[in-house]
Amino acid sequence: MTVTKMSWRPQYRCSKFRNVYGKVANREHCFDGIPITRNVHDNHFCAVNGKYLAIVTESSGGGSFLVIPLEQTGRVDPHFPKVCGHQGNVLDIKWNPFIDNIIASCSEDTSVRIWEIPEGGLKRNMTEAVLELYAHSRRVGIIEWHPTSNNILFSAGYDYKIIIWNLDIGEPVKMIDCHSDVILCMSFNTDGSLLTTTCKDRKLRVIEPRSGQVLQEANCKNHKVNRVVFLGNVKRLLTTGVSRWNTRQIALWDQEDLSMPLIEEEIDGLSGLLFPFYDPDTHMLYLAGKSETYQEDIYPMTAGNEPALTATEWLSGTNRDPILISLKEGYKAPSTLVFKAPVKEKKGVVVNGIDLLENVPPRTENELLRMFFRQQDELRRLKDELAQKDIKIRQLELELRNLRNLPKNV
Repeated sequence: MTVTKMSWRPQYRCSKFRNVYGKVANREHCFDGIPITRNVHDNHFCAVNGKYLAIVTESSGGGSFLVIPLEQTGRVDPHFPKVCGHQGNVLDIKWNPFIDNIIASCSEDTSVRIWEIPEGGLKRNMTEAVLELYAHSRRVGIIEWHPTSNNILFSAGYDYKIIIWNLDIGEPVKMIDCHSDVILCMSFNTDGSLLTTTCKDRKLRVIEPRSGQVLQEANCKNHKVNRVVFLGNVKRLLTTGVSRWNTRQIALWDQEDLSMPLIEEEIDGLSGLLFPFYDPDTHMLYLAGKSETYQEDIYPMTAGNEPALTATEWLSGTNRDPILISLKEGYKAPSTLVFKAPVKEKKGVVVNGIDLLENVPPRTENELLRMFFRQQDELRRLKDELAQKDIKIRQLELELRNLRNLPKNV
């Protein structure tokens, strides 16, 4: 009798990306009870770093957002302290990539604000920002930190302009004015020497940010672009949008030739935007999941929390790649940088010879009403003054006529 031994082989394909499927966390490891904003502006309304989770919330009387320590999971108290200094809805929030306690926000009140979160999180509502930045004439929808330079911040407003801020001095240093409609998205390449944008005018642009020069431009007729992301340093762009048949679609572009996309692929017929998230270390468009052991072939060196450049160096024309760190066993070393807000005097903001704050419109409905009533009072006062002057003129004309009618020998 012959016995045949049969070997068992696993029926899955061996791949270093076999652990990329997501798994929903247990309820106690989630954040529950957060009144997320119902603003219709198309943005993430959420930002996270190694310490905190920030979420824009629904509030009355202005805009606010929560800042929750990552370890403080579970149900969030309805009276949890908020960052609530804006006079209008908060439209975007972004953590400083090099200083964990610094977060930027922008709002419908036309301002960009810089906040310093105390260690351990908020104990009470925060209403005073360390820096308030005004240069846009309409609401500000998007903000992005420069990926390698310290204290350089970009903001895009509904005035169709991108403002570059040097936070070392708390002033705008450049205005990029090449868009003809609302800017939808901004993304940097690896060293921050190039900026790509999408716009409601259906154009995809690659811009040299220090000069504001448009290097490449695509007029997307068949692929209505919404979001764009640089795919690391491979000189490729990926956009998400809608096809001519209103199906959700992604497209791959050569950053040096935007005459037509390299690839277009339809995803599905559902509504809503597709937000691309790209991991430049693994070259995956979306990465989620945990391996049981650290796999260096999946998680190579990544950009750390130390800037490669100062604001002055970047503005002078220097480019450097990010300073890389290893994610092995986590990276918990705090940044040695400290944000120091510059002392500012109230004055006009002049960029490219233009005073950006001259004749700035009211930022909120209440300001608009106050300005309206002040103007009504001023008009009423001017009308009364004009009527008094008319009476005075008539009196003087009568006196002059009487003088002329007097006898000459008197």
